Amino acid sequence: MNGFQPQAARPAEPRMYRVVAERIQELIREQHMAPGARLPAERELAASLRVSRASLREGLIALELGGVVEVRGGSGVYVCEPAASPAAVPEAGPGPFEVLSARGVIETEVAAMAAKNASPAALDAIDAALREMERSHEDRSSNELADREFHLAIARATGNTALVGVIDYLWRQRSSLWHRLKEHYRTEELRMSTLLDHRAIFTAIVARDAPGARKAMRIHLARVTRTFAGGGA
Repeated sequence: MNGFQPQAARPAEPRMYRVVAERIQELIREQHMAPGARLPAERELAASLRVSRASLREGLIALELGGVVEVRGGSGVYVCEPAASPAAVPEAGPGPFEVLSARGVIETEVAAMAAKNASPAALDAIDAALREMERSHEDRSSNELADREFHLAIARATGNTALVGVIDYLWRQRSSLWHRLKEHYRTEELRMSTLLDHRAIFTAIVARDAPGARKAMRIHLARVTRTFAGGGA
């Protein structure tokens, strides 16, 4: 024996949306807010809790999924029941903005690699996914599938199966938290901009313009993040 003792695994850091959700619950309890009471406006609440609008929205959506609050578009956020316990906050995997941040790091480089390596067949596959997304614009379920296939087709165009696995993993992190956030905050303007963004990404890949593909993907993911965080499309 050399005396080596394996270190105990460090406890995982709590998800930011859980931390924020629990702080909102504390505020509800401290202010004795009854069911039906309206929470302060997002900007005011974010400043009070000293968190970003993005983190606040994730926390609110987590509480909505837990039945603690109701988010009413254009009206505000209302208490559904007294927030008696932090246990009401569901565990939904990585938060949406955590996933978007990871995608911003990885998919920008994937797009650049695709511009360098894509075969004619790979370009056809990206184009087919893009056309399907344009055709299914009004069908949200089909549009979501086509959107996923577009990004996976770009990953396949790199010729690197590990990257395909990474992109597939990131897309599978679209939890109930992601879908409820999108339901509340995705705008028609974002939907239309997404089609234009995808066309710009594809155009750069076809042109073998790696810097252009990287930039177009960065613009696209930043637009999604900005819209979901309350900064507009």
